[in-house]
Amino acid sequence: MANFANVSSLLWHAYASLPAPSSSVNWAGFYVRQDKFPSPASSGADTKSTKTLLLGPFHGKPACQLIQFGRGVCGTSAEKRETVLVPDVLSWPGHIACDAESRSEIVVPILVNGETVAIIDIDCTEPSGFDEVDKNGLEALAAVLADSCDW
Repeated sequence: MANFANVSSLLWHAYASLPAPSSSVNWAGFYVRQDKFPSPASSGADTKSTKTLLLGPFHGKPACQLIQFGRGVCGTSAEKRETVLVPDVLSWPGHIACDAESRSEIVVPILVNGETVAIIDIDCTEPSGFDEVDKNGLEALAAVLADSCDW
């Protein structure tokens, strides 16, 4: 979790230093697969029947604490084990709006042995705030985290 806390800070400040629209990032952080990393918040929860993402370290406004695989952009990315880049969240069916100011989003799964163990989630207040450069860089970051963290 310490790695994720530092990386969320680095992402937040890196995006803030870029020109618009990238400088309009309003949320940068992680969700961690709950059944892989139980915590006091997840004790007693039924995690066997439904894979669930638990809020991890982040920068931005308060966020949803639990997201089921397959729900919203984060859950879709986790379930499909692929990056989801959404130019306009208002046109994404089932988008989970934690911050009504968010207009675009990119979610990148962190895969270990072919399984999603966590996701990187970044939101922007501008439509089309992310592109292929972001996708490629964040996928490279996800691979580093998959290899360097103690899973």
